[in-house]
Amino acid sequence: MAQFFTTKTITAGLGLIILLFALLGFWWSFAPNTFDVRQNAKDMASANGHEVVTGYTTTATLIRVTEEMLYKNGGYLTNDVTPPGIFMDNIPSWEFGVLEMSRDLALSMRKDFSRSQSQSLENPQLVAAQPFFNNDSNKWILPSSESRYEKAVEQLYLYQAELGKVGNSNTQFYARADNLRDWLKQVEKRLGSLSQKLSASVGSDVINTELAGDADARQSTPQSSIMTNKTSWFMLDNNFYEARGASWALLHFLKAVEVDFKDVLEKKNATVSLRQIIRELEATQETIFTPVILNGDGFGMLANHSLVMANYISRANAALIELSELLNQG
Repeated sequence: MAQFFTTKTITAGLGLIILLFALLGFWWSFAPNTFDVRQNAKDMASANGHEVVTGYTTTATLIRVTEEMLYKNGGYLTNDVTPPGIFMDNIPSWEFGVLEMSRDLALSMRKDFSRSQSQSLENPQLVAAQPFFNNDSNKWILPSSESRYEKAVEQLYLYQAELGKVGNSNTQFYARADNLRDWLKQVEKRLGSLSQKLSASVGSDVINTELAGDADARQSTPQSSIMTNKTSWFMLDNNFYEARGASWALLHFLKAVEVDFKDVLEKKNATVSLRQIIRELEATQETIFTPVILNGDGFGMLANHSLVMANYISRANAALIELSELLNQG
């Protein structure tokens, strides 16, 4: 009887632990909500005695997006090696999407937004911050990934403080059309890649257009003229949540750009185009009313969440290309 009671107790204890892990994993699986970038910038400026100058909103948004990734429910999960984080892959994929967009913006702030021309000096705080974003996202042994990203945020706070200091002319943010266009070209490539991965949820044969039909063009390894794109079943939800995270971050960055590049966008008649892109990205953040990401055929009975996401991202990307052309016009 004692042995039976002990076995029963151990079984009940293990069941309770599994249940707690399941509930904790469910709670951690909720991504952060969107936030108001204007109010966020005002709150930061008010708390630190800063002035909301050109570039302040974009900097504040990058800081807030990174902090939301790091300090949401469950914290940063990508490099977790203990339950329940080690068994979760959707939120880590979401984190990677956010991280990729943050890396692109941090790089553009370092090499474009904070510099007046190609021969000008780089901002020392951004020089320090940008490499921290490029730390391996899966590293848990010291220094861990999150500790590196926290270092990046610390440097961004220093840059923001110098930027928002009244009368300080040493730290700058240049809201020019060419700077904005250079960053948008990088975003186009990100969205294009995400759209292709999502569309491959339904296998299809496509014509190889990698050499753009140029008879004189060459590539390192020859490929067939007809290629088959098909995403592994195990990667469907990962691709979906990576795209959802990237869209969440980009949505905030573009809203911040609308504030800091207001005059440039109005002069180029591009404000409406930017708002349309924001509208498409907002649609990617709609509530998902299913516990799993479905992968139905294009016209089948079941929904295909990847194709729906790909539609919104493709439309946003097409509008981004048009916005880039508007910015390129005199």
